[in-house]
Amino acid sequence: LRSLAVAADVTVEEERERLVRKTLDTFGRIDGLVNNAGYGQRGPIEIVPLEKIRQNFETNFFSLIALTQKIIPVMRKQRCGRIINVGSVAGRIARPLTSIYDATKHAVEAITDGLRGELAPFGIQVVLIEPGYILTEFAKVASAIQPTLEEAAPYASFLEEYQRRQEKTRNIAGHPNEIAELIFQALTVGRPRFRYAAPRHAHVFLALKRFLPERLFEYFSLKQMGIEAHKLSVRGRR
Repeated sequence: LRSLAVAADVTVEEERERLVRKTLDTFGRIDGLVNNAGYGQRGPIEIVPLEKIRQNFETNFFSLIALTQKIIPVMRKQRCGRIINVGSVAGRIARPLTSIYDATKHAVEAITDGLRGELAPFGIQVVLIEPGYILTEFAKVASAIQPTLEEAAPYASFLEEYQRRQEKTRNIAGHPNEIAELIFQALTVGRPRFRYAAPRHAHVFLALKRFLPERLFEYFSLKQMGIEAHKLSVRGRR
């Protein structure tokens, strides 16, 4: 790889145009693109306004496509290039209270697999990175935009328990350097794998999802998040 295009507010069309133009002016080509924009909208689907759901897709999914569409013609003309999409373990494991964010990452999984086949004839490789829990500002931002307990009253007890258990995930969280190293590997190795996951717990979760019966996996998933149906008190239920 002789050049690498990175860093811009890809949710803004003018910034996407500027990024591509400046990179081409500087290097004359683009060999690598890393799509890493994203944030997590949390909350029960019933409660989160549709506009906020659209905003999450706009950043995590549509902005990724918009920038990629600008880069593909350059790489296609070169007959080479590598696109790295940063997805998430959540792209293959949807969970209660985070399924809006998870849906955006499921979409990234699909678009990555589709692009891989479409661009292979032009010598362009497409790779997906699937991080697990990583010590970044991501969780802080996600917590700041989730519904308040008052707004999500029917789900308040679940949200409280979820927030409490989220603090415990710091014990297994990986470091951003682990993901940076994976991205570097995906960009520079001679023949990259289709997917890379990290840290270690990410591989464990994906393996459990693959090999456990669906009902058993969902039981453990709900239990981990503190959601147990028999504990939910519903008015009018007898």
